[in-house]
Amino acid sequence: METPYWLDRTEFPFPSYFFPLEMGNLHYVDHGNGSPIVMVHGNPVWSFVYRHLIAGLADRYRCIAVDHIGFGLSDKPRRWSYHPPDHARNLDTFLEALDLEDVTLVVQDWGGPIGLSWALDHPERVSRLVILNTWMWSVRGDFHFETFSRFFGTPAGRFLILRFNFFVRILMPMMFRGILPKPIRRHYVQPLSRPEDRKGCWTFPEQILGADAWLRDLWSRRQAIAEKPALILWGLKDIAFRKQELHRWMQIFPDAGVIRYPDAGHFVQEDIGPDLCPVIEEFLSS
Repeated sequence: METPYWLDRTEFPFPSYFFPLEMGNLHYVDHGNGSPIVMVHGNPVWSFVYRHLIAGLADRYRCIAVDHIGFGLSDKPRRWSYHPPDHARNLDTFLEALDLEDVTLVVQDWGGPIGLSWALDHPERVSRLVILNTWMWSVRGDFHFETFSRFFGTPAGRFLILRFNFFVRILMPMMFRGILPKPIRRHYVQPLSRPEDRKGCWTFPEQILGADAWLRDLWSRRQAIAEKPALILWGLKDIAFRKQELHRWMQIFPDAGVIRYPDAGHFVQEDIGPDLCPVIEEFLSS
């Protein structure tokens, strides 16, 4: 695949690879050598959001970051469900093909339940967890999440995303602590520039409630990973995941290292950037 005209290889200088799946090609980065670090993104971003971690950790670790089908440089088929359990099955197929051991799993946003689904199914392959603003349980009954999910499950919500790229152009800038430079913001706008490519982006919000049974199942199996060493890196200015979600993670992992970033928003990888690397390296070497 040719490099898209909008992709700045000075910002994202890593070779692109593609893994064939039934519904399309899954794009991923596989860069560096050493124990594997698998990074799983959420909505509406792609592996680009992990570029600082890849660049800073690849000298000692094998950094693997995927683009879910429908995001980034992966294919965006029109006739596919884009439901979270199906994304999780894609990730499972991909990681099983790589046959990884001693994995450090880095997850954020929808990358949390999708990535941790693989960890729950294969706890023997996972050594450590790095958790950024995310969740892994049912939020039914929580007004904060229910209102958001129900609105974007309506025809009006879908119209805003499909017609105006509302999630990327309006909501996403609100999730950063400051103004994202235009050259960087372009890398999030362009992969979803066409309405026909946004099905994955509008499916995720309504699946906050739509995938309730799957999320309940993940939560019921949490003990399979509860003893794993964990590092929690949390942006306190997140408009999506709040202090109560952080505290729930701390209950699951009472011995976890916890670093709160008072000025970071939803995308800690972008707001803190390269400064996350020494924190993660210290965790991995301890």
